[in-house]
Amino acid sequence: MSKIGKVFKSFPKTFWVANTLELFERWAWYGLFAVLALYLTKSTDEGALGFTQIQKGNIMGTVTGILYLLPLITGAIADKVGYKKVLIIAFIILSSSYLFMGFVTSYFAVFAAFLLVALGAALFKPIVSATIAKTTDDGNSSIGFGLFYMIVNIGGFIGPVFSSKLREAYGWRIVFFMAASAILVNLVLVILFYKEPYREKTTDALGVAIKKSFVNIWTALKDMKLLLFLIIMVGFWTMFNQLFYTLPNFIDQWVDTTFVYNAIASLSPGLAAAIGTPKGTIAPEMMITLDAGSIIFFQILVSALVMKLRPINGIITGILVNAIGIGLAFSQHNGIFVVVGIFIFALGEMASSPKFTEYIGKIAPRNKEALYMGTSFLPVAAGNYITGFLSGDVYQAWSDKIALLKLEVASRGLSIPQISDTFTQNDYVKRAEELMGMNSSELTRYLWNTYNPEKIWILFSAIGIVTIVGLVLYDKFILKSGVKVSE
Repeated sequence: MSKIGKVFKSFPKTFWVANTLELFERWAWYGLFAVLALYLTKSTDEGALGFTQIQKGNIMGTVTGILYLLPLITGAIADKVGYKKVLIIAFIILSSSYLFMGFVTSYFAVFAAFLLVALGAALFKPIVSATIAKTTDDGNSSIGFGLFYMIVNIGGFIGPVFSSKLREAYGWRIVFFMAASAILVNLVLVILFYKEPYREKTTDALGVAIKKSFVNIWTALKDMKLLLFLIIMVGFWTMFNQLFYTLPNFIDQWVDTTFVYNAIASLSPGLAAAIGTPKGTIAPEMMITLDAGSIIFFQILVSALVMKLRPINGIITGILVNAIGIGLAFSQHNGIFVVVGIFIFALGEMASSPKFTEYIGKIAPRNKEALYMGTSFLPVAAGNYITGFLSGDVYQAWSDKIALLKLEVASRGLSIPQISDTFTQNDYVKRAEELMGMNSSELTRYLWNTYNPEKIWILFSAIGIVTIVGLVLYDKFILKSGVKVSE
């Protein structure tokens, strides 16, 4: 038997069950999250909610930020109550809240439903990671976590593909049924096949255990080297999150994806028909799945290329590539350039993301690695909060097509009813086209040339550049020569 075969055979059944749970949970999450910005903001006569970009940013940024803070509490709950029990509770919450989210339409109801989704996901997250850790050892943990990371991206690829084709055929509500169904599969799997891994029993009361979690985080953050690194990395996550928060809206409103469809059709008409729409375009979420798809196929190659780099150099290189990719994706009207930008962005992600947690481990004092690793979610949470503002308030002011069209209508003194339950976004756009004597493509091009919505790329790329400068200065002046970070 080959060496890799022996490693695969060494994993217990619970390891494979945990990976399967992760696959379906990521399928559900990304199946919704990849289209959520569109669902929240597109016209109500298409079955979407017609919210403003600001409302979208508030919902996605606040709730997802909370999701990444909750494991501080939910991890302690799982250790106290038991993994299997908490998994069952998590999947019941997730399946019901995904379903509930598809039936509510008011801002506060959607916010509350998505918050329940975040609670369920936060209950699940620390358990599946802990299960992988407890079902691997020093001899197979590298491959074990590599498989786990690949499973995350497979779920992140499959989910949006399914949701895209399903919403195209059956409308928006089917996306929520799909997510709930994927979680129900997990509920069956955990009841029938999940075996509780060994864990040390704690005699602490739940409140005491939660308090200890906060104390541990606070203790780690007293290390100025760690605190400054985490603050700087907020910039990376803020830039990274634009892929899901802002790019779907930008593609939907401004990008001509017929270039992409026609390019694919020239090579394979069947493939173009399979991934494209009947209108000869590519849906935004299909474009974005290129990120996860690229990681599935190229992560090992990129990891090999950056393996010899110091972790911080790998992070800096990756963020530089990220900044180039995100800038290209947000600066062009032609969908071909957006595709290239997303692929470049994915290459940067492959170089930087794995090095992030590795670097935290390198700067941690001996025997405090786990304590320091527990802080890695903090910049992710903060990045989501900031992204909510940029994707909401800033995008609406600089780049939102509806907002810019309203400015143009006002400047021309045109009389068009306000968008309402009886006069939708699409009605508003059609009336503007009629009064301005333009078709849809002409209006889009006119607004693009007049208001330059693509200028937002400068902001997103600048965030990446500032992050790089911060890391370079941090490495040069904060980390002293005696700190061991390069091995």
